[in-house]
Amino acid sequence: MADLAVFYEHPQWFAPLFAALDRHGVDYVAIPIQDHVFDPADPTPPAPVILNRLAMSSFLRQEEHALFYSMAALGHWQSLGARVINGPGVLAYDTNKARQLSLFHAAGLAIPTTRAAHRREDALRLAGEIGYPVIVKVNVGGSGSGVVRYDSAEELAAAIADDSVPMGVDGVLLVQDYVPARDARVIRCEVLAGRLLYALALDGAGSTFDLCPADVCMVDKPSITISAFTPPPEITAAVERVAAMSGLDVGGIEYMVDERDGVPRFYDLNALSNFVAKPLEVLGYDPHDNLVEFLKGEIVSQRRIAA
Repeated sequence: MADLAVFYEHPQWFAPLFAALDRHGVDYVAIPIQDHVFDPADPTPPAPVILNRLAMSSFLRQEEHALFYSMAALGHWQSLGARVINGPGVLAYDTNKARQLSLFHAAGLAIPTTRAAHRREDALRLAGEIGYPVIVKVNVGGSGSGVVRYDSAEELAAAIADDSVPMGVDGVLLVQDYVPARDARVIRCEVLAGRLLYALALDGAGSTFDLCPADVCMVDKPSITISAFTPPPEITAAVERVAAMSGLDVGGIEYMVDERDGVPRFYDLNALSNFVAKPLEVLGYDPHDNLVEFLKGEIVSQRRIAA
């Protein structure tokens, strides 16, 4: 049995991770999610440490997406004693933007004014309560999919009439205040082992809802520029608090500063980190090396438990 199993979905995103594992000499097996099956009575996990690299946007790439299947498989292996990095606990947040917002609020953080619903026809009434412009977004998102801005009741009513209002794979939609981000900037804070690893400023974020900063994501977003960013201490503490509350081992937490009142508003938790494109230029180091060192430590811990 290998020391590590990487349970992954996207064929290109994880080449840097696999290269880092090879570079560090880690004994691992790569498990593609697409054609995976499992036996709920099988008593043996694929490895003592399992790194979950499920992308929420997987439902965009195949009709039979594996989001909820993966939660079952990872939960099975966790029940057998495997250490699952970004396991079912944090996936319960990653697959549910409404729960993410509740989490941020419980952590004492500001969020965009939001209403959750399960019927398209409720969106018009809820948008009226919030005030225009609003965005309507799916509850299970990825790569900016299923997010639409509406500037008037007439525009939203027409979309409801022709069934073009976004409705996600779980049948839940969010109606949310459109927050004007100060300087059109979004901050993505990357967490590893419960601590802030680095943060990025994504400038020009008003041009797209797809803010993935990794190499394969940036090819069609020339209007977005990325730079290293140092959050104020209270934001760092808040990010680490959310990571602890959610069980996030490695991933991103995003916020923006509301131009209207200067309040940082948190809106997204993502338990998949592809890290940043051109990390040596942006950060001065490759965060994949940090991730692999963390994984090596988890492998050692699992060996001690098994001894």
